[in-house]
Parts: sequence; C-alpha cells; structure tokens
Amino acid sequence: MRKLFPHPQLTLLLAVVWLLLVNQITLGSLVMAALLGTAIPVLTGPYWPDRPRLRNLPMIVIYLAIVLWDIVIANFIVARIVLFMPNAKLRTAWVAVPLRLTRPEAITVLAATITLTPGTISADLSADGRTLLVHCLHAPDPEAVLHDIQTRYEARLLEIFA
Repeated sequence: MRKLFPHPQLTLLLAVVWLLLVNQITLGSLVMAALLGTAIPVLTGPYWPDRPRLRNLPMIVIYLAIVLWDIVIANFIVARIVLFMPNAKLRTAWVAVPLRLTRPEAITVLAATITLTPGTISADLSADGRTLLVHCLHAPDPEAVLHDIQTRYEARLLEIFA
C-alpha cells in the first residue's frame, strides 16, 4: 500500500486541489483527481527520501487560523498605510530573523507565511540557512516585528515539524 501511496496526505491534497481548480464534481474530474493524486506522489517519491513528519494536527489547525487572521488584519493595515499615510511617515525596515528552524520544509513554510502576509516579504535566506531577511513596508519597531515572527509563527512551526 505504501508503494501506491508513498505520501497519502499529498495524494489527498492534490486530489482536493484538482477538484477546486476544475470547480465541479463530475465523474471525469474525480477520475482525474484520483489519477493526479496517485501518479504525482509515486513519480516524485524517490526525490523525498526523508519527508517531514507532521505530528501535531491541532497545532497545524491553530497555525492556519492564526495565519489567516493575520492576513485579514494585515490587509486592512496595509490599505490604511497606502491610502492615508504620508510617505514621510512611512518607516520601511529590513529585519534579519535568526532561525531556530532547521528543516527546509519548515523554513519554506515560514518564508511563505511572511510573504503571504501583506506588508512583509521574505527577501533572502542566508547561505547557511540560519537567517531569513524580511522586508517590512512599515515597521517603526523592527524588534517587535522580529518578536512577532518568532513567537507567532516560528515557535508553532517548531512544534509542527518536531
């Protein structure tokens, strides 16, 4: 069974994403979802010899809820900055985030989370993979941004990718 479904979560995710993309549930779209969900993990399985184990499902749900909430709130904040803040008061900043995360998958999720949140973008990862460079549209207190990233996102990702 493991040879047919080497990454069962990926199989399910690919099938669901396909159904969302075609925006209809028909016999043909279900068959195609099953084919893609099965074939892609089987073909890419050899390239993932030590895939990450996600052991803390409740923390994943909490993390997703926090990220979605932060995206909604950040949209309003960025809209207010763009529409009403004069350029002279804008305080852009580069923040170097020292990482406790070591797994590439966890670092990728953190970088993607930062980039998905309006007003911040992950710009670079150091060659040794220990520091993430983040640009902030408006950060009067860069230390507060660093603290938020480490406590809201990185700490939870450490638990998820433990």
